[in-house]
Amino acid sequence: MNAVSVRKEPISRRERPAKPALSRSGIVATAVRIMRAEGLEKVTMRRLAQELDTGPASLYVYVANTAELHAAVLESLLGEVDLTGRDAGEDWRGQLRAVMASYILVLFEHPQLARSALVARPSGENYLRLVERILDLLSRGGADRAQAAWGVDKLLQDATATAAEHATQQHDPDFPADWNASVSALHRTDEATHPAITAHRQHLTSGTPEQRMRWSFDVLVNGITSTPVPDSASESGSGARAD
Repeated sequence: MNAVSVRKEPISRRERPAKPALSRSGIVATAVRIMRAEGLEKVTMRRLAQELDTGPASLYVYVANTAELHAAVLESLLGEVDLTGRDAGEDWRGQLRAVMASYILVLFEHPQLARSALVARPSGENYLRLVERILDLLSRGGADRAQAAWGVDKLLQDATATAAEHATQQHDPDFPADWNASVSALHRTDEATHPAITAHRQHLTSGTPEQRMRWSFDVLVNGITSTPVPDSASESGSGARAD
């Protein structure tokens, strides 16, 4: 009796869900999700590749390196900044303060991103909207074009550094002890050896963080709107970076 040949049923590839096509927006969205859940230190090309079920080399087509990836994550989060300053009414200074405070609060939520933002350079639409808003408000406050243009840089630098410092402090268990040691050192100084510190000691650690942030903002804005930009830099437009 001849053996009966049994033909196996072919397995259709359609039963396996197709992987979604890679895209820069999809990669960045995945990076943001990982950062929110696990922290920025976990946002690496290798970790992203695992999450997206691909090889790290495939990601470099869309994102050149980790620094660019972090800048893209920052760009995505800039969309959460409240640019309206609506609570300040028609007061340009109050609106600008509110915008900068919202920017700082976004970075506060992600301490590692705040530190990365000191060197990250976002370039997307969210960043452009933020710069546009700051320029407009500084111009309304009387800053000329050069002052407003240079002022954007100073305001963002100060706000980013503030966010990086305070966000890190909140997550550093050693900060209270380090802060107390610094304050004690200031109060132990002798007038004979440190007369300036002794004279100003009362004010060196005075004020709340909110009061100091408000004062710092006013110092910057007052300086931006009243300090002329050097003539040569103002006239050259793009300055040393001009081709």
